[in-house]
Amino acid sequence: MFDLLASILLGISLAAPVGPVSIEVIKRGLKHGFFPAFILSLGAAAADTTYLLIIYFGLSNFISIPIVKTMIWFFGAIVLLYLGFASVKEYFHKSDSPKEKKLQTNSFVAGYLLTLSNPMTFVWWLGVFGSVLGLSLNNPVLSMALLNSFSIIFGVIIWFFALSTLAAHGKRYVTSKTLQYISLIAGIVLIIFGIYFGYNAIMSIA
Repeated sequence: MFDLLASILLGISLAAPVGPVSIEVIKRGLKHGFFPAFILSLGAAAADTTYLLIIYFGLSNFISIPIVKTMIWFFGAIVLLYLGFASVKEYFHKSDSPKEKKLQTNSFVAGYLLTLSNPMTFVWWLGVFGSVLGLSLNNPVLSMALLNSFSIIFGVIIWFFALSTLAAHGKRYVTSKTLQYISLIAGIVLIIFGIYFGYNAIMSIA
C-alpha cells in the first residue's frame, strides 16, 4: 500500500512541471471549461499507458531504433507546430466554438497525440519503469511493477483533474481579450517545443 501511495505522489510530482499538455489543458479549461480540458488530459494519460505497455511487453528496443526515434521526433514536431499555429491563429481570428461533443472528442485525440508524439515520454517512462522496479524489490513480480506504474498514471490524472478544475474556475475571471493573449502565448510556446522537436529530428539523421 505504501508503494502505491508513493507511486501516486510520484505521478503528481512528475505531471506538475509545465509542458505542452499542461499548456493545452489550461488553455482549453479557460476557453471551454472543465470537460474539454480534463478529457485532453485523459488522452495524454492514455498515451502514457500505451508507452507503459510497450515497455512492459518488451518492445522498447523497437522504439529505440534510430529511424523510429527520428520519425517520432518529426511527428511530434508536426503535432506541436500544428497546435501552436492554430493557437496563434485564435489570437487574430475569433472562431466559433464547435459542438461540445466534437470538442471533447478532439480534446482526447489532441491529448493522446501530444503525448504519444513526444519522444521524451518514452524516455521518461523507460526511466520511471526502472525506478518502479526498484520500488518492487521486496516483491519482484513484474505485475507489481505494472500496478505501481498505473498508480503513477493515476497520480498524473489527479494532477490534471486539479489543473482542469482551476482553469475552468478561472474562466469566469478572464476576459475574451485575455483569452486571446493566452492563446497567443500558448501558441508561441507550443511552436518553440515543435521547433525543438524538429531540430532533434534533423540532428538525429545528420
